[in-house]
Formats: sequence, C-alpha cells, structure tokens
Amino acid sequence: MIPILPGVSAIADRYDAFVLDLWGVLHDGVTAYPGARDCLEKLKAAGKRTVLLSNAPRRASYLVEMMEDLGIPRSAYDEIISSGEVVWRNLKERTAPGYADLGRNLAFIGNDRDRHIYEGMGYTCVDDPAKADFVVVCGPADFDDLLDVYRPIVAAFRHLPPMICANPDRRVIRDGKVVVCAGNIADLFAELGGTVISTGKPDGAIYDDALALIGSPPKSRVLGVGDAFPTDVTGCAAAGIDELLICGGIHAEELGIAWGEAPTPEALAGLAARYTPQPVAAVPAFRW
Repeated sequence: MIPILPGVSAIADRYDAFVLDLWGVLHDGVTAYPGARDCLEKLKAAGKRTVLLSNAPRRASYLVEMMEDLGIPRSAYDEIISSGEVVWRNLKERTAPGYADLGRNLAFIGNDRDRHIYEGMGYTCVDDPAKADFVVVCGPADFDDLLDVYRPIVAAFRHLPPMICANPDRRVIRDGKVVVCAGNIADLFAELGGTVISTGKPDGAIYDDALALIGSPPKSRVLGVGDAFPTDVTGCAAAGIDELLICGGIHAEELGIAWGEAPTPEALAGLAARYTPQPVAAVPAFRW
C-alpha cells in the first residue's frame, strides 16, 4: 500500500535534491496552488537543491516569467528546465538523434506564443503541408480545442514527415479543466504511421539534463515530485529516482477528491494498480 503523507516535510529528510513538476504540482496553469511557494522556500531553507522540470513546450525563460506572475519568485528554486528548452537546443545544434537529417522547412501546430522554440535559427515555417520537411507540435492553438479538431490537420501531412513533439503530455489540468496536449496530437500522427520524436517526461534522459543543472547528485538521494503516473512516476522510474505523487493534480477526479484532499488508501491503490512503476509515497498537495 502506498503511504499517504500529510505533506512534503514528512519525507524531505530522506533526500538532498528534488525534481519538481510544475502543472498540477505548483500551479494549475492560471493560479499557484496554496502552500506551493511556502513549500519551495522551506525546502531551500533546509538546504535542499530544487530543479523544476516541465513538459511545457516553451523556453525555460518563459516559464520563469510565468512563475513570477503567479507569485513564485525565481529565488524560491535553484534551476528550471523544460521540454521546450531541450527541443530549442536540439533544433539549434542538430546533433540529437533524429535531428541531424531534418530539412529547413517546418510546419507548426500550436499556439503562436510557442513559435520561439524554432525562430531565429534559419528555419522557414510553411503553410502547405506538402512542403514541410518536418512538423513541430507544441499543443493546441486554443485551450478549448477538442482533439478532433486536429485529425484533419494531421492527416494533411500525407507524406508523413518526421514530427517533433515538444510536450509528451496527453492531458493537463488548466484552471480546473482537463485540456488537450501535444502528446494527444502526436498520437494521431503515429496512428497514421508517422515517426514521432518526443522530448520530455517520461524519457529518463531529460531527468539527467535536469540533475546536471544541480551538480548531478546521487540518484538515491533525489526525489521526483509530480501528479501523473504516465509521465512523472514512469519518468522517475526510467531515471532511477524515487517519486512522490501529488494526488490533487491530474488524477484527482479518478481518486474522487478535490484539490488538497487526501484519497482513501483503497482509491489510491486502485489507481496505482493500473500502472507498473509506483511512487514511494503520496501527498494530497505540494505543501509542507
């Protein structure tokens, strides 16, 4: 049975470093969760190293600004990295697997604010799917879009050029509502037989990138904190670190709870039984 703890303080002494998810842990895309900033600052006061790791399809600098706007200052954590930052780096360097042979004409699927992950590097964004050497998908153009909106868009790439997925998440909570993510759209492309190069959790490699920013501490002394079994718990297992599950995030409805409430042990066990990697413990929310 997965232990359900009252807060992060009950487990913090076992670890020296923390890899923290953003959406569903620190905020819901619109508002910071109560106690999140306090918990970050208490970890820092206790001498713990913290790195924020997000599947957001945008540069890390954008996330720093967003967190500031939500009331979580840059001083509250040590480092930050995102899947969008890694995609930007890979598009710039073109040495990562799958990137070296990409052409220079890309098609973009996503919100205009995320175009900065390819701009300024000599790529041309094309509107005609037939002219695309590859596709970059960052997510829906609008948070209210349903997945069916993207079926004809994806199907238009009949020659199936490679697709770069800058956010492997299938769904995320935004202002209490579940919304489509880039991983959903990439799945449609894969169903057609297309090749998807996905960057971010649950790939263990991005955890190594995150830990390198804080000096690559021993993995036995690192705790991942996230709200999703498919990405966070699975990703931590792939990276060889423990995971603390936040119950009030993406799985809250399945657990039959509102944010901040603890699930019953039976409800948590039922959810966990659907997945192979398991967290070492769970907490209702990211609070001290």
